[in-house]
Amino acid sequence: MKIEEGYMPFHEYKTYYRIVGEPSKDKAPLLLIHGGPGSSHNYFELLDEYANTGRQLIMYDQVGCGKSSLPEDPAVYVKDTWAQELIALRKYLHLDEVHMLGQSWGGMLEMYYLTNFDPQGIKSVMIDGSPASIKLWTKEQHRLISYLSYEDRKAIAEAERTGDFTGPKYLAANDRYMERYCWDDPDENSPEPLRRPTNGKRASLIAEGPNEFTENGTISDFEVTDQLKNIHVPVLVTNGTDDLCTPLIAKSVYDHIPGAKWHLFANSRHLALLDQHDKFIDVLDRWLAVND
Repeated sequence: MKIEEGYMPFHEYKTYYRIVGEPSKDKAPLLLIHGGPGSSHNYFELLDEYANTGRQLIMYDQVGCGKSSLPEDPAVYVKDTWAQELIALRKYLHLDEVHMLGQSWGGMLEMYYLTNFDPQGIKSVMIDGSPASIKLWTKEQHRLISYLSYEDRKAIAEAERTGDFTGPKYLAANDRYMERYCWDDPDENSPEPLRRPTNGKRASLIAEGPNEFTENGTISDFEVTDQLKNIHVPVLVTNGTDDLCTPLIAKSVYDHIPGAKWHLFANSRHLALLDQHDKFIDVLDRWLAVND
């Protein structure tokens, strides 16, 4: 299949994009928005074969991540930068009509975009594993931590108390927490795209903080729950049964968006595209077909 790569000028930076497949008269393209902040488009390459159905896929690395520019200036790493980048990318690639799929932070960015910028030409949106409220997110992460071993709970609590997130006991505990609710650390058996660096450590630390349950970065005040009622495009909310984005978090998004649908992926953590690959693509395909 055809794969096109390029860079969009964005302020004094550049944004990497990757387009898979050909344009279609019958199927609007799918714009994929990665998580983090601080991840990259890499894991969306697990969807490449889906372009064989005739649906063009567009993925990109947000500034500060992947193959895009990696600014030193901390002031860059705020939600408005990434929202303006999304607006610019749609214009640059002439995505006048488009479906959108945002995973984790990508879904948060979708919600912010939809509630604050009144975008046109959005045929449907999939919000995958994303909170509308960081306050609820951190509350739920601490509930998930309560299911870890006593030793791991103690190590995490001590790290939070001292603000020192470098100790070996904490690091091991956080790894086990992430493996249980997010995904495994990539190894030689992982899909190749997941083994590539995301180059987003600076973005993650500045925007989010040291981990998923100590949100003290620039998006720590993220809260759009009460604005979700203003979304008037078709929305599918998804998450996994064993996800950092718990069913309560997903339900708080679903409940506030008029006419939204919700799919819960069984036996899935934070990346159903990995844990339930075929089922994820089936749910996605059915959703897009209904909304073309």
